[in-house]
Amino acid sequence: MTKEENEKRLAYLKGIVSRLPEKPGSYQYYDENHTIIYVGKAKNLKARVSSYFHTEVDRFKTKVLVSKIHDISYTVVNTEEDALLLENSLIKKYNPRYNVLLKDGKTYPSICITNEYLPRIFKTRTINKKWGTYYGPYSHVGTMYAVLDLIKQLYHPRTCNQPITKEGVENGKYRVCLDFHIKKCMGPCVGKQSYEDYQRNIQQAREILKGNTRQVLRDLKEEMERLAEELRFEEAEEIKRKYIALDGFVTKSEVVSHTINNVDVFSITSDEKMAFINYIHVSNGSINQSFTIEYKKKLNESDEELLQLGIAELRERFKSDAKEIIVPQEVNVELENVVFTIPQRGDKKTLLELSIMNGKQYKFDRLKQAEKLNPEQKQTRLMKELQEKLHLPKLPYQIECFDNSNISGSDAVASCVVFKAMKPSKKDYKHFNIKTVEGPDDYASMKEVVHRRYKRQIEEEQPLPDLIIADGGKGQMEVIRQVIQDELNLDIPIAGLAKDDRHRTNELLYGFPPIHVALKTNSELFHVLTHIQDEVHRFAIEFHRNKRSKRALLSELDSIPGIGPKSRDELLKGLKSVKRIREAELSALVEILGQKKAQIVYDHFHPSEAAEQAE
Repeated sequence: MTKEENEKRLAYLKGIVSRLPEKPGSYQYYDENHTIIYVGKAKNLKARVSSYFHTEVDRFKTKVLVSKIHDISYTVVNTEEDALLLENSLIKKYNPRYNVLLKDGKTYPSICITNEYLPRIFKTRTINKKWGTYYGPYSHVGTMYAVLDLIKQLYHPRTCNQPITKEGVENGKYRVCLDFHIKKCMGPCVGKQSYEDYQRNIQQAREILKGNTRQVLRDLKEEMERLAEELRFEEAEEIKRKYIALDGFVTKSEVVSHTINNVDVFSITSDEKMAFINYIHVSNGSINQSFTIEYKKKLNESDEELLQLGIAELRERFKSDAKEIIVPQEVNVELENVVFTIPQRGDKKTLLELSIMNGKQYKFDRLKQAEKLNPEQKQTRLMKELQEKLHLPKLPYQIECFDNSNISGSDAVASCVVFKAMKPSKKDYKHFNIKTVEGPDDYASMKEVVHRRYKRQIEEEQPLPDLIIADGGKGQMEVIRQVIQDELNLDIPIAGLAKDDRHRTNELLYGFPPIHVALKTNSELFHVLTHIQDEVHRFAIEFHRNKRSKRALLSELDSIPGIGPKSRDELLKGLKSVKRIREAELSALVEILGQKKAQIVYDHFHPSEAAEQAE
């Protein structure tokens, strides 16, 4: 698009904006193909739409959206509530490119009560409102099965798939099935249970699915007392069984306060890309619905904007008519005859905290599910998190960490471990014998090893790490910096893992001069970093132990006059250890070394026998 064409486009759009009414409504943006790319809502259409075309708009994504707009349309409505509902319905209908994407959990099961002459009750993932009435969906499948089991226990609805009609029942067209004989069905298809009684049971099941369990309990109690007064004790006993079963189910459910009735609770948990909105409905003090939806962000939408959309979507979906909505923050929208409450304490605050907890758990479960299907997603997330924490120029795909190991300066060694994509790359691990340092000098040893490591990497044109981690604090970091930046002229970020007085890692350091980087000690990233630290410790100590053991093994054989390296190696090859050489008979030694050298070795380990022979 040329500059002149763009100016003409903007002039056309600003002309539309100047004519917009100052009333509530919904607006739609179109691209050059006249496809809706964004839907919004406003208390004041003119003020809201004109804000997109201000020169001081500084959000990059908003600027991109404005650059794609070629036409604008709008719909005026009476109230802000109508504008919110219209916006929500248009977003679902057109799925515009720059609007949030609703992932509405259509795969969750619901409970259906059919519209048949003798209705059936069952779980389903297919919604067709011609078949019946649907309750749900249930994000927690266990809760759904608990409700279904209760209904089956109380009312024994039929489970057969026969298309039963009134005429068929009257004409004796049907026969009872196994469920009737095992008392899981009362036989309404053959008139064993009256049509009126069956429908009464179905109606009570509907009330339970709506969450009106306490009303059902009251009705059962009244019926039980009436039957008892009429001396119909067997029927009263059957009602009592239902009452006890339903009361037991209610007491297990989440009860906050019997004074809270018909209230909606909404909370939002969000990050840069996604927002999760949890909905809880409370009726008669009991939670009878909990559901979470997720939105994929497109234009850095605020929590308030997304919460408004979520409230409209979920209240419409669950046909809620609650007159009070509990929310965690101010919501700049007015709904007819609805009061918004931001609780500070008490039972309503408890409900809000429960909703927040559910939203966070849903987010965590979705993350784990995605990472289970694609393990690389977790590694990338952790690399991005570390990159953001340290402000690194690129993802820290290859991380290297160094450690020294010595005892009073003896057998000084060092090790380097390599992690790629947050996982150990053991084939790239390296051991180093300290060559130029005398005595226990960790700084000098580290300086030697780092210089040797990266000088060789440069000479062999091997890939350099994206991040070096010093197993220590500021001192170790400075030594590595001197080698990397001052001596080798390399630009590799350097971090440090420092320990507290109890020798436990408690902080991540970065930069020069090093500063403390906030990192929760129970976070996944912290666990990965400490795993890197533990791994380099293990590798260094293992190498040091092996070297020390080898030196101890060889020193005693090397101290025997007349026995050289070749004879020593032959003895170890034949007898495997110094202990076996010490305990071996002379004849066994002769087979390996011959008479003369065997006698020297035998006398060395048996000095008393050698002294007796000399006398």
